[in-house]
Amino acid sequence: MGAMMSDRGGARSAQDVGDGSGWSDAGDAGGGGDASGPPRVSEREAREVAEQARETGWSRPSFAKELYLGRCDLGLVHPHPRADAGDEARGEAFLQRLREVATGIDGARIEREAQVPDEAIRALADIGAFGMKIPTEYGGLGLTMQSYARALMLIGSVHPSLGALLSAHQSIGVPEPVKLVGTPEQKQRFLPRCAAGAISAFLLTEPDVGSDPARMESTAVPTDDGTAYLLDGVKLWTTNGVVAELLVVMARVPAHPGGRGGITAFVVEGTAPGITVERRNAFMGLRGIENGLTRLHRVRVPVEDRLGREGDGLKIALTTLNAGRLSIPAMCSGAAKWSLKIAREWSAERVQWGRPVGRHEAVGGKLAFIAATAYGLESVVELSCALADAGDTDIRIEAALAKLWASEMACRVADELVQVRGGRGYESAASLAARGERAVPAEQLVRDLRINRIFEGSSEIMHLLIAREAVDEHLAAAGDLASPDADLQARARAAAGASGFYARWLPQLVAGPGALPTSYAEFGPLARHLRFVERSSRRMARQTFYGMSRWQAAMEHHQRFLGRVVDIGAELFAMSAACVRAQMLLADDPVRGRSAQRLADAFCGQARQRVEVLFDELWANTDSTDRRLANAVLDGDVTWLEEGVLDQSEGTGPWIARWEPGPSTEESVWRRVR
Repeated sequence: MGAMMSDRGGARSAQDVGDGSGWSDAGDAGGGGDASGPPRVSEREAREVAEQARETGWSRPSFAKELYLGRCDLGLVHPHPRADAGDEARGEAFLQRLREVATGIDGARIEREAQVPDEAIRALADIGAFGMKIPTEYGGLGLTMQSYARALMLIGSVHPSLGALLSAHQSIGVPEPVKLVGTPEQKQRFLPRCAAGAISAFLLTEPDVGSDPARMESTAVPTDDGTAYLLDGVKLWTTNGVVAELLVVMARVPAHPGGRGGITAFVVEGTAPGITVERRNAFMGLRGIENGLTRLHRVRVPVEDRLGREGDGLKIALTTLNAGRLSIPAMCSGAAKWSLKIAREWSAERVQWGRPVGRHEAVGGKLAFIAATAYGLESVVELSCALADAGDTDIRIEAALAKLWASEMACRVADELVQVRGGRGYESAASLAARGERAVPAEQLVRDLRINRIFEGSSEIMHLLIAREAVDEHLAAAGDLASPDADLQARARAAAGASGFYARWLPQLVAGPGALPTSYAEFGPLARHLRFVERSSRRMARQTFYGMSRWQAAMEHHQRFLGRVVDIGAELFAMSAACVRAQMLLADDPVRGRSAQRLADAFCGQARQRVEVLFDELWANTDSTDRRLANAVLDGDVTWLEEGVLDQSEGTGPWIARWEPGPSTEESVWRRVR
């Protein structure tokens, strides 16, 4: 582990550039680099790059995607998938070892020193925590996704930077893509090292581009003898990048004789000549995270360290992220469970007007929301991970929905926890401890959770990604009707084809089991919620069709409409997960199962209210007014409103640090440009 520790807390260069004010982690592809700027591509070209990376060919359909099409196929998730008894036992044994190690790690020290202690990393490595998802034949633990998620819940409750360290390494770092697409030789070379504690990082994001992989500017140029590639570029917000021993780097290979080029993935040694960590970034939360800005200058990478074929990099990245995204809802679930514990204890012991504050309905309602949402979050994680473990199910939508919904709901839970604790919720744990009170880091939780709505795909990007999958059959049926470039003749032919599809599909949305009072009777008191899910699924599909009919090719520009459709589906998926999990728990343990039914009933009741609001807002909204105002703001029409305040940040526009490569590392420079 020596190499990964050599740059702890510092950079290999003293140069300090970038302000770390924004964030977009593995979910954001990007561009940036030299002063010429990223490649200029049209919106259509950018969309085609993303489309080509989409996965296909699953043996079992996605339950969540079926919901968006008006088909509530509960048989895809009920009975709730279960782990093999042997896998479950191995997972529980590891969790016990992890609990013992975690008990000895001081989360307050990590927060205070903004660094995970070396001894904590060594202790985690000693029990195999860096190889949880790596198969046993390569020295890993070979745990299921469910056990992995539970481990992240546990370690993240000590300090979320620990969860980020382990998940960035295993969920999106070297182990996952090598396990998925690596050659036998690559697996033998890299996986045992990663399992033993060689920290890895995933380098995709670049300084000047968000979630648009078509504009990626980092390059990997084949050498004249064809034995290697020379990597150049800049990668931003590289979680674990400051201390990583191994890197997965995404770079664009130019078209060349003997190769097709395109965005390509490489495994790169973190100490390779030409790699410089320019700085360690600092953020509002996750104070122990080793996240930096990395420059690559003519880094030589052997051909045998390329992952997959040239041009497969983006597909590898997106495939990696499918399962990798489940690490975020796992840690969000852990945060909600911790919030419930703190809120319950405080609400019971704090007395106002002669009663515990939790007995007052104003606070009791918040306590009920936290408890119900904590149950819903854990249910979504458990079901999504179980489906991932099954291996034959399309979980793209489930993983994306889990990440989107969990990151949003966990922030609401943390906000309510701060409100329940009042002034003590807003005060830092260190300040509370200094005056002799219990050091509860509630305000820290708000700061730490906030990033989850941004990295590994922001909520906005998640909405668009899920919406694209949700309307996939509509787009296929519509054909050229949904293409902004099609002529009138092509549109006429497409209309004829689409009419046949909708003639068969629309009648199926008129009635279903949700209209029958006896449906889902085996779920007892929860049956009414599943009937609501089924009815709402058909209603959601009809509303999507109305949107397609109204806007056709312009549908993609109505992102807030699509976002509400996605959010409805997320709530319906969470309700389904809550019900099928309660049914499983009831079969295993009637006492806990009845408690789970009570939690599921409350959660579904709250979710139904949110769904009804979203349905109302599909058509009764201020989208048009807001769109006109946003354009006016961008045109500078309301700059007078900004008068009366001071802006002490540098300049008056967006600045970015660009690296201008020279003939050598010493002659390369950073410039700040608009």
